[in-house]
Amino acid sequence: MAITKEKKEAILEKLDSVKNDSESIVFVNFKGLSVADTTAMRSKLRAEGVNYMVAKKTLIKRAFDNTFEGEMPELEGEIALAYSKDAISPAQNIKAFAGEFKDSIAIAGGIFQGVYKSKEEMTDIASIPPLPVLRGMFVNVINSPIQGLVISLDQIAAKKS
Repeated sequence: MAITKEKKEAILEKLDSVKNDSESIVFVNFKGLSVADTTAMRSKLRAEGVNYMVAKKTLIKRAFDNTFEGEMPELEGEIALAYSKDAISPAQNIKAFAGEFKDSIAIAGGIFQGVYKSKEEMTDIASIPPLPVLRGMFVNVINSPIQGLVISLDQIAAKKS
């Protein structure tokens, strides 16, 4: 369906604000997703601070052309954008929905901190654990040598008594 010139200009303005205000943008390939599933996904994304919009590929290419480093990934099929000021959250959430809605949603690539990323690279970024988990892992790394020392000292004390 053809859209009016005014509507295209409004979409281009929205895409300009997306590219200027987002730390990460994920190109989402969606196909055959029901309206109910799309609505549920949008509300869950919104709760996580991730925005979601559908735009024509030609408008996406026009808005993002010569803006970011690297080469734009090949966008095939129906494309939507998931974006946020959080660098990892859009990719993580879309990856979670891709697992839930198999064959309906997939990561098609994206933009991470001003650089185009391929599908594989964005999937790898989506695999990074959330910040609280990373903090817990860091605390565990710091705690490990101390815990080993305490266990050793406990065994020495048990041996002497």
